[in-house]
Parts: sequence; C-alpha cells; structure tokens
Amino acid sequence: MALNDLPRRARSAFTLSTPSWAPTWATPWRNRARAATGRDGPSIAVLGNCQARGIARAMRLLAPKSPVNYLPMGSLKRDHGHVDGLVRTLLAHDHVFSQAFPAGLLPGGDVATVRAADPRLKLFPSIVFSAFHPDMVYVGQASDLAALKLTPSPLGQYHSAIVLTGHRLGLDAGRTAGLFREDVFARLGYLDHWDPAVRELIGAADALGFGLEREVTRWARRGAFMHLMNHPKVHVLGDIARRLLAESGITPEPVEIEDYLGDELAQDVVWPIYPPIAEHFGLTGSYLFKTKPRGADFPVLYDLPGFIAASFSIYDALPASDLTCPRVESWLAVPEIVALFRAR
Repeated sequence: MALNDLPRRARSAFTLSTPSWAPTWATPWRNRARAATGRDGPSIAVLGNCQARGIARAMRLLAPKSPVNYLPMGSLKRDHGHVDGLVRTLLAHDHVFSQAFPAGLLPGGDVATVRAADPRLKLFPSIVFSAFHPDMVYVGQASDLAALKLTPSPLGQYHSAIVLTGHRLGLDAGRTAGLFREDVFARLGYLDHWDPAVRELIGAADALGFGLEREVTRWARRGAFMHLMNHPKVHVLGDIARRLLAESGITPEPVEIEDYLGDELAQDVVWPIYPPIAEHFGLTGSYLFKTKPRGADFPVLYDLPGFIAASFSIYDALPASDLTCPRVESWLAVPEIVALFRAR
C-alpha cells in the first residue's frame, strides 16, 4: 500500500511533520473558547507572571477576534501537574507566548523543555527596571526557588534597603528617615542608576531575541514608566502585546490600551519616586507609599515616617536570619557606608 493511500492519521506516523493528533484533540478546546467568547480568530496562550496577565488583557483588546488564555506562572504545578501537561495545553492554541521560567516551578523541566517540545513558543522578556525605584529590594531566603521564603513588608514583599540597613545598624526611625536625602542617595548610587538599569533590561531582552532599544527610548519619553521595579505601566505592556501580535501575523487594533482598559497594576502596590531622584529625571516625586487594597477597600497609604515605623515593627518581630539582603550585606561590609548611616 502506498503512503498516500493510508488514512491521514496513519500517514502522520510515517512523517516528521507536526503530528495530526495535536490539532485534532485540540479542536474541542478551540471550539469551546470560541463559543464562549464569540471569537473565531487564531487562539492565543500567554504564560507568565502578572505582567503576562496584563499582556493577555491587552491582546484581548488588540486582537478582538482571538480567544486569549492566560496561564499563570505561579500555578503551573497545580494547573498542569507536569511539563508534559503544560505542553498539551499549549498545543491546543495557535500561538504561544511565554516569559522564561526556571526549573523548580513545574516537574519535568523549565521553559527550554517546553520550547523544545513546542518550537512555536515565542519568548518575551519580563520588564524589570529599577532606575526610578533604586531603593527597592527583596529580603529573605531567595537562593532556592523551590524554598523561596521572602520576608513580608508593609507593601507586600517590597522593602527599602535604606530602612532595613538603618534597622540592622540599630538606628531609630527618626534617624533612618533623615537618611532620605540627596547626598545619601548620591553616595549609594541611586542618582546614577539609569544607564545600568537600561543596560540590564536591554541585555536581558536581547538574550531572548526580543530587542527593546526602541521601546525603552519611547517609554522614557513618556516619563516614569514603572509603578515598581517589576511592575510596568499599562502602555509598556500594551507595546509588548502589540509587537507580539504583529510579529505573529495578527494585525493589532490601532488603539491605546489605557483608553480602554485602564492600568490594572496601578491597583497593586505603588512605590514612590523619591523627590531627589524624580528631580534628577525632571519628574515630580513624593514619599507616599501605596499598598495593594483588599477588595473594594481604599488602599492603605504611608508617608515616609509611617512606612519606616511599619517596617521596623515587622523587623523587630523577626529573627535575624529573615532579614538578609545581598545589597544590605554588601553595604554593611563597607566602613564608609556604615559611617554614612551612623553620621549625625
């Protein structure tokens, strides 16, 4: 019997092309998604963190004919069990976009394992940019992803390196507040952080084959484009969503994301741009720290003394082992910086 005489499903077993069973068993998902949303265009999967959720929201607006499925990075093990389960889910979509994720989040492998099984997967970068918020740090045990244990702060998991250092040195809240001034920021490198932050962001994106030089220039022209070091404003996520669609052959709608959807991450924590840093960029700064609200409640707001007092209250109740931070440890090893903190 000639190969062309075999049934289509049987022929696939003798070829090296994409197996015919993938679109066959994926069809029910596509049909359900299209029936539920009224969208009959190419289906899209977006995998990643809270930034990816924002990109998925933007794609639902920019590609109104396409069903878009957001897959949270933080629940990969719960939702898919094993990397093979994730691959099966992704094969049910026409386009797959993902941020990188390391081994340890999902049994069976990391994003490279998934990409090897589904070469259609297109990586896009996580936007991390600390020039506007150079004082923000994580605190706690973060060396092992599987045993990640970050210390809480008044603003979730985000801490001030200056506040933690003040506490570690035994300063009171008032003396710690007095460190929030331009000469201290200059000595700590906070006023010279733009170029390193740009190099780090562009380098990380280049490593994924997703250059961001033009985008970063455009974002900078609009002023501060981050709410936190890892929470971009909505127009940043919209630009990434628009580019992913266009590079995949889907023409995005010519609309501005913020005009239709608002900025979801603005509803989360907002870390202020300290006035001396803001002035350096020609921006308006403050020391108003905003928490993520609970439900419909108005968010808790802290001024600088209030944020320091709330941070100290948390630190006082924790063992020293929970107050580790690489930047703070490096500062404490430099006598000149310790003297800067202790000077009256």
